[in-house]
Amino acid sequence: MNDARIRTHPILGELPPRKEIRFAFNGIPMQGLEGETIAAVLLAQGIRTLRYHEASGRPRGIFCNIGHCMECRVTVDGIDGIRACLTTIKEGMEIHAGRKLPAPLKRGGVTP
Repeated sequence: MNDARIRTHPILGELPPRKEIRFAFNGIPMQGLEGETIAAVLLAQGIRTLRYHEASGRPRGIFCNIGHCMECRVTVDGIDGIRACLTTIKEGMEIHAGRKLPAPLKRGGVTP
């Protein structure tokens, strides 16, 4: 696995080995480690853009990484709006980014 993961932590020491999980991102086969979130795996692979802004079309990625901001929404196994920072990878998972998703607060055609 060619990645940017921290394998030896300055305080925790050597991190224990974990099972490799295979999944696909935008149709590209990838591997992550058991227990990792989608955001962590993609970040370790150098992937920064997870979707595009509803109005401006600008790239969005990981921002708060605790589930509050909704910037890391991806499509997982056909379900839109899944937060990558809160969702752990599973064997065979199909993850897609880049879809322009509906604004979460859009009401009556007007975004507040």
